[in-house]
Amino acid sequence: MFLLRSLCSIAAGLLLPAVLAAASPAQFDRGQAPLVIAHRGASGYLPEHTLESKALAYGMRPDYIEQDLVLSKDDHLIVLHDIYLDHVTDVADVFPHRARPDGHFYTIDFTLEEIKRLRVTEAFDRRNGETVPRYPQRFPLWRSSFKLATLAEEIEMIQGLNLSLGYDIGIYPEIKNPAFHHREGKDIAKLTLALLKQYGYDNPQQKIFLQSFDAEELQRIERELLPRMNMSIPLVQLIALTSWGTKKIEVDGQLVHYNYDWMLEEGGLKRIAGYADAIGPWAMMLVQKQGDNFGDNGVVARAHAVGLAVHPYTFRADDLLLPATEGFEELVRMYTEDLGVDGLFTDHPDKVRDYLHH
Repeated sequence: MFLLRSLCSIAAGLLLPAVLAAASPAQFDRGQAPLVIAHRGASGYLPEHTLESKALAYGMRPDYIEQDLVLSKDDHLIVLHDIYLDHVTDVADVFPHRARPDGHFYTIDFTLEEIKRLRVTEAFDRRNGETVPRYPQRFPLWRSSFKLATLAEEIEMIQGLNLSLGYDIGIYPEIKNPAFHHREGKDIAKLTLALLKQYGYDNPQQKIFLQSFDAEELQRIERELLPRMNMSIPLVQLIALTSWGTKKIEVDGQLVHYNYDWMLEEGGLKRIAGYADAIGPWAMMLVQKQGDNFGDNGVVARAHAVGLAVHPYTFRADDLLLPATEGFEELVRMYTEDLGVDGLFTDHPDKVRDYLHH
């Protein structure tokens, strides 16, 4: 195993059995700079998750490049943040009658050939009949021609660049909404692991982290799928706010909002350490209000104490987590030096790397 883990069943809140297990503490080399994780590529500069964005990110030399994964109708792993195509493609124009009753165009309803016919742009929302970019100062909507890529295509590009340039940049895939895929009759975790193994990402010597918000699925990966496939790769438990209500799971046939609250409560991190090697919390979960400023709330230290690395999300130079912070560099300094995180997801990997290696 990448880290020594308990063989016991681990309690995990809403869905998981109430049995606790101790995790062996990891060794944290505080002499090394925190990892720079390119969030959906160089998404501060080019449309997220396109190969162009990943190539630009690669040139900025982060430690890892992230890939969000969803499945197509014909079981291709598509690198895309959402389970539907609505907010980054022209699917509503190309396939106007393919939305489900809820109005969304689900990736899983389209073949790879159909997906490749779509144009990709910066993330946008529709307000009062108009298309509005989420980040107005980023690459213009519908400028140039971008396409969605498969995980295989992206891995081949990154591995090829590692060879031709002599770098060693890793991958950081996320399995998106596995419960939804299970309801659709598809095992996205199994397909993801099979592809990773095909490309050599099957042991802790390879530069890979595998992440998900779904604690139950991560435990299944750790205890069932990885041993069966003779693989050992580090797993990351992503943590959201329960109040966001965006991640849903099925309980007794009913869709409910997933409960993340237990993860940062007493004993929660110890439970996570029984099946994962790191946590990926929203960065605001690591601080608390202190007068007019924000300071360390102790979560990083508690995570380190049970052997978990901490990789918070998402650091954006054009959308500061803490508006009162004196610029992006100060924000990065606070999290890396004051809080001591082990890595950062960022839309601007060049700026974070410049700060860490100046």
